[in-house]
Amino acid sequence: LRFVAGFSLLFALMHVPMKVYQWWAPWFYLISVLLLVAVFYFGEVIKGSQRWLDLQLIRFQPSELLKISVPMMLCYLLTNEMIRSKFWRFFLTVPVLALPTALVVLQPDLGTAFLIGMIGVAVIFLAGLGWGWIIGLTAVVALSSPLLWNMMLDYQKQRLLTFFNPDQDPFGAGYHIIQSKIAIGSGGLWGKGWLNGTQSQLNFIPERTTDFVFAVFAEEFGFVGICLLLLIYFSIIARGIRISLNSPEKFGRLFAGGLILSFTFYIFTNIGMVSGLLPVVGVPLPLISYGGTSVVTLLASFGILMASYRYRQMMKLSG
Repeated sequence: LRFVAGFSLLFALMHVPMKVYQWWAPWFYLISVLLLVAVFYFGEVIKGSQRWLDLQLIRFQPSELLKISVPMMLCYLLTNEMIRSKFWRFFLTVPVLALPTALVVLQPDLGTAFLIGMIGVAVIFLAGLGWGWIIGLTAVVALSSPLLWNMMLDYQKQRLLTFFNPDQDPFGAGYHIIQSKIAIGSGGLWGKGWLNGTQSQLNFIPERTTDFVFAVFAEEFGFVGICLLLLIYFSIIARGIRISLNSPEKFGRLFAGGLILSFTFYIFTNIGMVSGLLPVVGVPLPLISYGGTSVVTLLASFGILMASYRYRQMMKLSG
């Protein structure tokens, strides 16, 4: 049902002109922020985190909508001709990006908040932000790291410490990543076969259908299967970049670039997390991990990418 809803949304959105996305950007952003606020009052608590809204018929995670609404709103500001000053265009992106990011941090969901921030910075960079600003912002983040550390919850601090030395607590905080790396290594060249992975089928890997599904895939399909999966991902990313570069107007170019970078960041973060190259955060693997809201929003973003391509084709025919 989730894939049916996602594909239905994909086909619907691909027929929407890019100008409509530009007009509706502030309203969609406002709705996304209001839903994040509603989570604190009506949200369902699962495993200590309050991230979901239960509407009886469906349960969804409002922070997933930010994958689309944040880059859409940033692109709206950065291409708005009514704001003549380039400085003010970039200045206004700061609260637009900071507000939803802070709300997601408070849920708490540090991993999703970090990725939303990265997506926003990537869109601003694509819009022409100079390297001087980027270096300055990086320095500010580095200098504020002690403050950020004090603001983190105990389990978030433990995740970072476990990243540097997972063997210090092999049956506690380090259990996830140790079992995940065992599963990836035991897959070998060809893997153990569909549903034949010992680490996954005997439940040694926690969250094996969501955050750590890549370890299950690696164990069952091996190095060859991983290469094929990465090739599919690379093909989607390359196609998205091409659509972005060939978009006939700036809003569509920035928006398509932001969406495909969002897709790329999620792949990179999940695989790096499961492989022990990055700290463990709650980030799904696109199109593989179980999760209804993630699938629907991802397919919706593909629909918007196809709308950008379709708009370009229509411009060619009319020209």
